[in-house]
Amino acid sequence: MNIVDILNMPEKGFSIEVLPPLKGNGTGALFRNIERIKDYKPHYINITTHHSEYVYHPLSDGQFERLCVRRRPGTVAVAAAIQYHYDIPVIPHVICSGVNQEEIEYELIDLQLLGISNLLLLRGDKAREDHMFKPTAGGYAHTTELIGQVNRFNEGLFIDGSPIKHPEPKFHYGVAAYPEKHEEAPNLEMDMKYLKQKQDLGAEYAVTQLFYDNSKYFSFVDKARSMGITIPIIPGIKPFSKLSQITQVPKTFHCDMPQELAKEAVKCKTDEEARELGKEWTINQCRELYKSGIHDIHFYTISSFDSMEEILQQIL
Repeated sequence: MNIVDILNMPEKGFSIEVLPPLKGNGTGALFRNIERIKDYKPHYINITTHHSEYVYHPLSDGQFERLCVRRRPGTVAVAAAIQYHYDIPVIPHVICSGVNQEEIEYELIDLQLLGISNLLLLRGDKAREDHMFKPTAGGYAHTTELIGQVNRFNEGLFIDGSPIKHPEPKFHYGVAAYPEKHEEAPNLEMDMKYLKQKQDLGAEYAVTQLFYDNSKYFSFVDKARSMGITIPIIPGIKPFSKLSQITQVPKTFHCDMPQELAKEAVKCKTDEEARELGKEWTINQCRELYKSGIHDIHFYTISSFDSMEEILQQIL
């Protein structure tokens, strides 16, 4: 089903984001988690993509060998497996990070052959050892460039200009949005101009970075509409489920924790207390979002599946 048709469904619902299994692991754990929530009928499932990274392997002589590894390969295969096993629409991430144009083209060909036509296009994170994002040789520095390649593919052209004999079905794609701005953007207004540019190039929806303060999401959407951004902006929510996440999540994802939540968070002494607080806050967040007229909430589920079933019981 086309993502636009999914987002236009009148009933309230949700979607989730999952990670491909670690290299060498099967899909067993992932599928067990999906089994726990599939009866709540997710609108779709996002599958993240992870670029290769450098690790340093110690040698017997005390030196280190620098190796390039991809810890979580298999995004396209996992998307196909989920679609086949569960008949749930899937949206794999296609990213700039760690790949060149040719590798992106092969990925698009694989997805087309598998009948997967909904995408989320992202730049991707900078490499762990880099201070700023560095594109791969022959790759892209910006999501807008990636959008250009997907648009040309949809028009029936490979990157070398040769025609695609059977360019259907065309890809539908969304992009990321940042209610509290991207960490590299000089300010929120500039960041939102980039979002408007992506819409103008063809993006059909946006999914936000996670947030804990609904007022920031509502303000972001109001400002977006005033700038002519008309595409659906799906709120992204992550229930924290461990004591360490209370400090690590805001730091990692550059989002503020409302004072009301922060005051309760500092009282938590155990993972269980943190999980209960995260679950309660998420339920209230989602109820307010649905009440405002939102039809779809996107959940970042890493380390949160133990809470998800209870949350869905309360909000749907």
